[in-house]
Amino acid sequence: MFGFKKRKRRRWQSQPLPSVWIDIIKRNIPYYQYLTLDERTELQGHIQVFLHEKRFEGCEGMEITDEIRVTIAAQACILLLHRRSDYFPLMKTILVYPHSYFASTTRRMPGGLVEEGIQARLGESWHRGPIVLAWDNVLKSSLDPNDGHNVVFHEFAHELDSEFGTVDGAPRLPRSTMYTAWARVLSFEYQQLLKALETGHRHLIDAYGATSPAEFFAVVTELFFEKPTALKIRHPELYEQFRLFYEQDPAARL
Repeated sequence: MFGFKKRKRRRWQSQPLPSVWIDIIKRNIPYYQYLTLDERTELQGHIQVFLHEKRFEGCEGMEITDEIRVTIAAQACILLLHRRSDYFPLMKTILVYPHSYFASTTRRMPGGLVEEGIQARLGESWHRGPIVLAWDNVLKSSLDPNDGHNVVFHEFAHELDSEFGTVDGAPRLPRSTMYTAWARVLSFEYQQLLKALETGHRHLIDAYGATSPAEFFAVVTELFFEKPTALKIRHPELYEQFRLFYEQDPAARL
């Protein structure tokens, strides 16, 4: 069965993208221009596999178009460049809203109290479930590749995190020997972010990264691809850990 899947994927990867899809990528994803010719070819192959294996569903009357499918798939697959990947195996469906949507939330408060409410969201990733995205924010964040925010990078980083079984900021690393350094560096940087927020100091990493180690990993992924030079200068050890994990060097691209 696994051999059959590999053959199918190789066949899909060898198929060129329609020219209209290439136009969509160039128009909606300026980050594409930073990739080498070989990386663009690899990315196009990944997009073919992704679109064959994942299902898109529109919410609140959203009509799923090729522009939506290709724009989301291309950004998700940027995270897969140069890496051995099973194409986000725990996720089969992407739900797309036209704009931010509201979802029920449950939060544990000090003393054991549980607070329930409704929260506006731009995206979310469910463990062994779908990814949910707001299309207007997908497009806004993809059109500005240098603002440090990208909802597709963020939510699909959670998917990579979950491949190891739990969503805790410790994804499946290329080599088992990497876990010691990964834990040391990310734990230190996470604590530094918490201290900065407690003392009111500004920090390169968005405050949302302090929510949990899982959110820290996803937020830093956004920075790694969108503000790599700043991340490398201010947090060189953290940048190096992400460079080893993603097997990419965005700062060198820029």
